[in-house]
Amino acid sequence: MKKRLLAIIGMLLFAAFNAAPADPPLHVLASNGVKAVIDELRPAAVRAVGRPLAIEYDTSSSAKKRIENGDAFEVAILTSDVIDDLAKAGKIAGANRTEIARCGIGVGVRAGAPKPDISTSDALKRTLLAAKSITFAQDGASRVYILQMFDKFGITEAMKPKLVLEQGSTRANARVADGSAEMIMTLVSEIIPAKGVQLVGPLPSDVQHYVNFAAGISAANKDANAAKRLMKFLASSSAAPALKSMGMERPR
Repeated sequence: MKKRLLAIIGMLLFAAFNAAPADPPLHVLASNGVKAVIDELRPAAVRAVGRPLAIEYDTSSSAKKRIENGDAFEVAILTSDVIDDLAKAGKIAGANRTEIARCGIGVGVRAGAPKPDISTSDALKRTLLAAKSITFAQDGASRVYILQMFDKFGITEAMKPKLVLEQGSTRANARVADGSAEMIMTLVSEIIPAKGVQLVGPLPSDVQHYVNFAAGISAANKDANAAKRLMKFLASSSAAPALKSMGMERPR
């Protein structure tokens, strides 16, 4: 009996030491704007890809700098303009570029707080002027459009003392959740999953702007099959419910 047990242990050890190494994770650099969607889809994405996913989230502008500085990656899921810039610079293989989704800008306040009126441009303007503090990511994709809206309303100077700029939407949302900022303006997909923050709604249609997201494969990728499978999955109908749940939609 003892000999048989030792033989079984020996066979198990042999199998363990001689098993084929597990596939390495697919290295993904992704925008904060798609974090909630990717996190929700991750188990299904892993099954579709056939490899684990190692995902790093950042603002698209910060991820762009990292890629330009030589950081390794296999797939990038960033704003479409950043993907295009990286393709022009030879960092992304342009032939496999895939549009994933677009998302509008919204307003969020602390969970449980009264929701201000943003139903029309005039109502939104009054709400902004009445707010004590407004936060958003200083390097986020929506910042330029928010500032353009302030200019359109003619309230740029009035808004400057109210602004609390943060590094990334996660920290901006945290300020609203803890009460150190009254309101956040950022992509709807970044407000919906934030703990302690509730979505008031998207901006009125006449001042709304959509940020598009695309995926691209590293030009240095030697075996792009897994990367292609991930991009195909994200662009498939299987991913559509998760996109919708986070306030995103397919590009038009």
